[in-house]
Order: sequence, then structure tokens, then C-alpha cells
Amino acid sequence: MTKEKIQDAVYTRRFVYNFHYHLIWATKYRHQTFATKKLADEMKYILRMVAKDNDIVMEKLEVILDHVHVLISFPPSKALTSAIKALKGRSAFIFLKRHPEIRQSQYWGGHLWSPSYYMSTLGNMSKDVVENYINNQKYNALQKKKCPNGR
Repeated sequence: MTKEKIQDAVYTRRFVYNFHYHLIWATKYRHQTFATKKLADEMKYILRMVAKDNDIVMEKLEVILDHVHVLISFPPSKALTSAIKALKGRSAFIFLKRHPEIRQSQYWGGHLWSPSYYMSTLGNMSKDVVENYINNQKYNALQKKKCPNGR
């Protein structure tokens, strides 16, 4: 008997997961560092490279004048803070190394990104759906006990 696969879920040998994180973070002092398409595209390339190196799936990405929006997913074996640290820390290091003139004029302290960020989680089910599913588990278990063949 084969079980139905969950739509959009990632199946591995050890776990099945389907979660996504929307992250937003800003440049330090809200400097408009990515004022040109070339600089914004370069940061997109760097973030995609960092994500790939860290087993992070970059589902959506947008670099705006002074902040970044990403929609990411990664295995549950990775800590969220590790993913954020990799994306922000490594991208800043690479970008500022490539642009010493920007580092000197805007980020003399060596920090491209503000230390704060916004995060929300997404899934294919709303909170209400999950709460109802959990609430119905006891009822469903009792029904199966009464009728082992499911009828």
C-alpha cells in the first residue's frame, strides 16, 4: 500500500518537510546601497551562491535600494539562526570585499546589514486548519478503535 505524497513537501530519508520562511532585512543605517541594477543583481547573485552553499532553497528573492526580501526553505536539521547568519554574514563579507569603495564610504565599521530582521513562516495550511486537525485527532483515534476496518 502506498501513501499519498503531500503536495510541495520535500521528502528525504530521515524526514518530510514543507515550510518556508519570509525574511526581510535592511542595510545598516538604511543606506541605499543597491541604487543601481548592477549592484542589486550582484547582491542577488551572492545571496543565491551563499544559499546554495548552505543547503538553503531560495524560492523568491528581491534586492531593493536598502533592504532584501527572501522566501527560503531548508531542511529541519538546520537551525533558522544558522541560515540567517549564513545569508547575512557571508553576503556582507563577499559584497564589501568586492566593493572597498562602498565599505569605506558607507560601512566603515564593516557591517553591511542592520543586526535586526523580520521573519514569518508560511505553509500550505493555515493556523486554523492545523488547530482543527489536531483537535480532531482524539475523535479520529476513538473512531478507529471502535471500527478497526474504518467502516
